[in-house]
Amino acid sequence: MPDCNSNCSACGENCPSRQEPQSLQEPMNAFSSVKNVIAVVSGKGGVGKSLVTSLLAAKMQKKTGKAAVLDADITGPSIPKLFGAEGARTDADERGLLPIASAAGTKLMSINLLLENSTSPVIWRGPVLAGVVKQFWTDVVWGDIDWMFVDLPPGTGDVPLTVFQSLPIRGIVIVTSPQELVGMIVEKAVNMAEMMKVPVLGLVENMAYYECPDCGARHEIFGPSRVREAGAKHCIFNIAQIPIDPAIAAACDAGSIEDVKAEWLDAFAEQLAKDTEKLSQQ
Repeated sequence: MPDCNSNCSACGENCPSRQEPQSLQEPMNAFSSVKNVIAVVSGKGGVGKSLVTSLLAAKMQKKTGKAAVLDADITGPSIPKLFGAEGARTDADERGLLPIASAAGTKLMSINLLLENSTSPVIWRGPVLAGVVKQFWTDVVWGDIDWMFVDLPPGTGDVPLTVFQSLPIRGIVIVTSPQELVGMIVEKAVNMAEMMKVPVLGLVENMAYYECPDCGARHEIFGPSRVREAGAKHCIFNIAQIPIDPAIAAACDAGSIEDVKAEWLDAFAEQLAKDTEKLSQQ
């Protein structure tokens, strides 16, 4: 208002500063119905977010037959490779972009499915990256999906912020590793989730231990685990640990991540489903 003196208590005008903030969520593609959107995050790179994203999506695909992965790591996409879709190219029709389906039926969308060459670097500034992520939500014909997992780039930059603001995120899963930095990494992710008013649904520690195939003894190669300590500090009790296993690496390289049984994620995935169902009823 032209005559505003910044004293709202003595003013009866219904100016924009008094009104509720408008939602920044982008509309879903008209030919899509996505029930649960879970973001997979970490405070640093190289801890296995794409691995955890893929394993959780594969588990939910086996359970419901309606899982999808939105690869929001535009500058470091790895989802097509993990699912054996490297070299595949997406198509489009009058409804929008069509996702690729994995061998088990998991629907995928990644920038590598749009590039002529999957090794071509994506050298774009933050706003362009964020715009592409929005289009993966608004322009892709996802169809009927129960579980969509969003593989985020590390940190708290433009793309994670865009995902939190533009997509109806039900909750997040934090991925970390057994190092001294784990407390700080988890805390950064938790603080961002709190600022964006999104609940933390679980904590996954990758490369947690190595189990000897001969004697079954567990060896903590990267030092003692601190994941439960970090989880307790932030009241995160749905926790899973992924072992160091050459078979997992081989499956990633072969594009057969959906063949990994991943029993160590069973209880985690079950609890994730229960907690998400509770949130949907609130």
